[in-house]
Amino acid sequence: MSLMSAAGLTAENRTHLARLNRIDGPFTVDDAAEVLGAPRPRAQRLVRYLAERGWLARVRRGLYVAVPLSASVPEEWRADLWRAAARAYAPCYIAGWSACEHWGLTEQVFRDLMVVSARPIGFRKDSIQGTPVRIKVVGPAKMFGTVGVWRGSERVEVSDPSRTIVDLLDDPSMGGGIRHVAEVLTEYLDGPHRDEELLLDYCDRLGNRSVYKRLGYLLEALGLDEPDLIERCRELMSSGVGMLDPGIDAPGVRDSHWNLRVNARIDPVSA
Repeated sequence: MSLMSAAGLTAENRTHLARLNRIDGPFTVDDAAEVLGAPRPRAQRLVRYLAERGWLARVRRGLYVAVPLSASVPEEWRADLWRAAARAYAPCYIAGWSACEHWGLTEQVFRDLMVVSARPIGFRKDSIQGTPVRIKVVGPAKMFGTVGVWRGSERVEVSDPSRTIVDLLDDPSMGGGIRHVAEVLTEYLDGPHRDEELLLDYCDRLGNRSVYKRLGYLLEALGLDEPDLIERCRELMSSGVGMLDPGIDAPGVRDSHWNLRVNARIDPVSA
């Protein structure tokens, strides 16, 4: 019988765990079987055993990450959230308010992680080690305007600043509502990430001309001196009547200039 180490593992299982620790990032049972050179059923039993004892962290169903042997409190150890999400919902990118935080477009801190995925999954809410994750599913053609950022040795895709703004104009709930979207837009236009031609190009590629309505309306409501951009929005917007913020259950007052029902108050930027 193998002797138990101080960490509570047999020497053989410590060897297995050391091998699993060499996997850089979250892994599945199939990944574990390959690394260990073991049949899948045996690898599955080992993964379950190690997870029950806290040496593997269950990121979400079917996805694990090895807890470092040096961890003083294994059950409190957490995987890198972005890397775990990239593996769980691939192909995907970090988006919305999470991208706003990354690019310094907001000072608000959001508890949930926002992800856009092209995987045809049947759910829109999930969690990774207790952190809520909101997932928006889109078609493959809408997976553009992202950049890879390094998280350790792994690249994770995140919407670039201009794509982040377009996503928020397309779906204000991804930015915490239209009022916060207005604040993010102001920061974007005043900051180093501004690129109005790229912004308009992304609006065109996305294919939802309501984004022009929301962008034009916000520019005017905020009192921003953007006549050329406002005029472009007016030329490109759709003819139907839409909601300023579809996530707010209020009819709003119709603004015939922008074909919008204004159901949220947007205050001008302070001078």
